[in-house]
Order: sequence, then C-alpha cells, then structure tokens
Amino acid sequence: MGKHIIVDPITRIEGHLRIEAVIDDNNVIKEAYASSTLFRGIETILKGRDPRDAGLLAMRICGVCTGTHYQRSIEAVEHAFNVTIPKNARIVRNLLQGALYLHDHTVHFYHLHALDWVDITAALKADPKAAAQEAFNWTDKPWGVGEGELKTIQERLTKFVKQGRLGLFANAYWGNKHYKLSNEQNLIAVAHYLQALDMQREASKMMAIFGGKMPHPQSIVVGGVTCVQDITNPARVAEFKSLLNKYTQFVKRAYLADVLMAGTVYADEALDGTGGGLKSFMSYGDFKLDDTGFYKAAQLFPSGVVLNGDLSKLIPLDQSKITEDVSHAWYKGKTNLHPYEGKTEPEYTGLEKKEDGMAYLKTKEKYSWIKSPLYDDNRVEVGPLARIVIGLAAKDKNITKYATSFLAKLGDKLNLGKAAPVSVVFSTVGRTAARAIETELMVDVMMGWVDELAANVASGDHSTWTEFDFDKVSKDAKGYGMAEAPRGGLGHWVVIKDGKIENYQAVVPSTWNAAPIDYKGRLGAYEAALIGTKVADPEQPLEILRTIHSFDPCIACAVHIVDTKGKELGSFKVNTSCSI
Repeated sequence: MGKHIIVDPITRIEGHLRIEAVIDDNNVIKEAYASSTLFRGIETILKGRDPRDAGLLAMRICGVCTGTHYQRSIEAVEHAFNVTIPKNARIVRNLLQGALYLHDHTVHFYHLHALDWVDITAALKADPKAAAQEAFNWTDKPWGVGEGELKTIQERLTKFVKQGRLGLFANAYWGNKHYKLSNEQNLIAVAHYLQALDMQREASKMMAIFGGKMPHPQSIVVGGVTCVQDITNPARVAEFKSLLNKYTQFVKRAYLADVLMAGTVYADEALDGTGGGLKSFMSYGDFKLDDTGFYKAAQLFPSGVVLNGDLSKLIPLDQSKITEDVSHAWYKGKTNLHPYEGKTEPEYTGLEKKEDGMAYLKTKEKYSWIKSPLYDDNRVEVGPLARIVIGLAAKDKNITKYATSFLAKLGDKLNLGKAAPVSVVFSTVGRTAARAIETELMVDVMMGWVDELAANVASGDHSTWTEFDFDKVSKDAKGYGMAEAPRGGLGHWVVIKDGKIENYQAVVPSTWNAAPIDYKGRLGAYEAALIGTKVADPEQPLEILRTIHSFDPCIACAVHIVDTKGKELGSFKVNTSCSI
C-alpha cells in the first residue's frame, strides 16, 4: 500500500511550491506532482504600456534574477525594432549577467542547497585540526578553513545551539540517514556557507558598478546601456576586475572543492542516476561574443536541444516550436499556443479534500499555476546542466574543457583510473556539479571581457547606444528576447501595435522545470526527477528536497491577488503623470 507524502511549502526557494509524492512499501517514489500555489500575472499588467518601459516592469517578475528579466525584455523590444546595440553595450551586458551568474550559483549552492548535503549539527562534533587537513584533499589552496578559523566558527555555532538561536538552521532534518559527509567535511562546508554570505555582497557590488544598483539594475535601455561614465572611468573598470579576482579565488578554492567533495561522497547516487529525470535538455544559448546582430552572433553557451540523453545528436533550436499547454494548469483553455498568441486567463479549481481531512492536488485535473511548456511537443529540462549537456553535444571547446576537467578530478577521487563517465551528470549530483563547473568557466571568461571593454574604450570607442526612430519602428512589430538566466532558458515575447504592447508572454526557467503533467500525461522535469528515488525516512523526506533544490526553483512572486470565488479583493490606481 503506497503512502502519500506532502511537502508544502518547499523552503529555501523563491516563491511558493508544493510537492506531492506517493511511495511504495520500500519507500521508493512511484508518483510525483509539482504545484505552484500562487498566481503570477505580470504579462497582463504590461498590456497597453510603452514597450520601452517593459523592462522596468518585467524585471519585477522575480526578486532574484531581476537583471536577467530586465535584459530579456529589453532584447525582445530591440528584436521587434531591429536595433543592434554597440560593442560596449554588449560587453557591459555580458559582465552584468556574468556577475549575476556568480552571485546566483554561489547563493544557490551554499544558502539554498548545501543543507541538503551538509548536516550542520554534525559540524559541532568535528576536530578543527583534522578538518583543516581534510580541506587539502580537495584543493591545493583551501579558502578560509585553517584550524584557527574553523575552531572560531565551531565555537560560534556551538554558542548558537546552546542558546537555542539556530535561526534558519532550526527545524531541519538533522541526523537523517542520507547525510553522508564526515564531521570534518561538514565543518568545512559550514565555514564556506558563512563566508559565502560575504562573497554574495562582492558579486552585488560588481553588478552595481555597471547596473547602477542591485537588485533591479537600471542602466539597460532599448538600444544599449546608460553607464557611460562608469565605462570610460578606468578606476571603475579596475574596481570591477578587483572584485572579480577575489571572487575567482573563492570559486576555485572553496566552491569547486566543496562540490567535488560532495560529489565524491555521494558518488553512488551520481553513478546510479538518482534524480536524472527527463534526460532531455534545451538551451537558448547566451553571452554574445561578437556584434553580428540578433541570433547570429557566436555565443559562449551554444543553443540547441538534446533528447533522451543522446549527446551524439544536437538538434538546432527553433523558437517557433515552443508552445505552452494548460491542460493541468489553473488557466482557461487547453490549446498549445506559441507565446506570441499566449493567454494568461486564470481558472482556479481548488484542491480535493479526502476522508483523512487532508487537501490533495487534483492530479487528474488542474493542479498548478505553472503552465507546461513544450519544445516540438517534447518535455525538456533547462538550466546549468542543460547548458553543459548542450555544450558537450555541440563539442564546444570551453564547456568540454571545464566539464571534462571536473569529471577527471572526480574519477581520480573515486580511484576509477580514468575520468568519471559523462553519464554521472544525469543525476541530482550532476545537476549540482554543473553549476559549479559553469561558475568556474564564468569567472575565467569574464576576466577577458573586462580587458576587452577596457581596450575598446581606450581605442576611442565610447558608443553605448544605437539611435532609432520609435514612431517609425513601433507601429506594428513583434519580437522575442531568448537567452539563459542562471536557472535556465528565459524567453520574453512581445507583440506591439500602434506603439503599445498588445500582448506579452514570459516563459521562465521554472516554467519549463516545475510544470505539471501535459496533455499527454507526461511529467514535468521536477516530477520526472523524483520518480525512482528512495526515501530513507518518509517523515523526513530529505531526498525530495535535495532533488528539487538541485534545480534551484524560482517560482516567481505573485503580482495579482486572486480570490478562489473570483471576487475582486482590491483595486489600486497609480498616478504616473503628476509633476513636481
């Protein structure tokens, strides 16, 4: 007889997510369902607006990847207007997005995901001297984990525990059988957890240098960027590079080492494919490396689709093959629509109350506020793992170099006599490692971009904006901004008529990954990744959190208030035309 597990809310994510799973008598997950429980409807707010303002509103879709939504929205309008930005603007945008990747990936591993691998309370039992020595097993130059530093951190943590002030460390699944790190390894990870809090501030500073502020930067406009004085000031560029240098050291000496450590200890789960899921991937590609125009430029991350884990076949990306299905989402209609024709009309049908007094998802009907995107009628996963897989399939030199280097280190730690097989990436462990691999790649290539920007400005090119005739280009137009957010493929589609937005649709990474089953009954990426996972303790479903967190869920915050009976709860009017 199966047992029904409900985890609601999933914590350590952005937004509201519920997971329901059914396990068999051996505690193996046989059914899994993901539901976003709060409505997001910013596309509706954008209708009737000036398309040049879309980015400032669209960035409010998310409080994490604000700059990515901002840039995708701006690019969608630029594509509609056929505006190509100057070289300086391209490089600056790359640096802004790159800094966001560093910030996001580091925060994800340490502050959102690490506690699925790391037992905080076990660190209290560690020997700081032994832990300091253990750190050298994973890197030649450990970051911030000398014996004295570790002893101080352990004493602070002990004091918190004795005073009952664990804060966000409270009410976790400490002591669960699926925690596998040694006491000393746990102490190393806890130290880096705390140090990563300081590092995320450094990444925010990088974004603020060219973005004006963080979050919600303000320097990107249709046609280019506005941070002219920062670009032409050698001190500002040098400051960015100095922060990047510091971040690079943390990535290589702490982040990569900790992921290698966790990957080695949890290697059995990587080798058996726990959490592998769909094994079909899509990447829009990102970070333009030249100025040849829309979707023609060479990119750091190549675009494409890989189906069923077949790395020998890379399918070229065609945005016209993207549709959204709402068969099991709380929206009206069932037709698969391309985002240009997409609609966002809520139809909430509630939960099902059963005899045990619990309310369950109506999994045979509608059960999530997230639609189910399809690529050429295929369910696909997006994110860092998708970018690594697509890069390997495309035989991209950069991605292949960094991925094979990590696999070689893992194989060495496992005494395989060779690199770990590529198949290990199709797992929860592999999905987590992909972010670290990508972060090392990012810190290295960003150094080159900073130098490229400085050299271009020094040559006398101070151009940051391309002029265009708004009245001429905005009569009837449509465009899309498709690239990668840290969490995966992010697309914004805009239809413009008579200078105003007629329709707007955003398909975010967690729309692809957290989607419910589709019209054919096929699972979404979260759901598929949970199937076959063995839960050590159904009362402490740590394994569910570990796999779901590996995707870094970002279920965007609601901007509409919805009453289950369709009643309007509030009406607000903002006067934006008043003079001072």
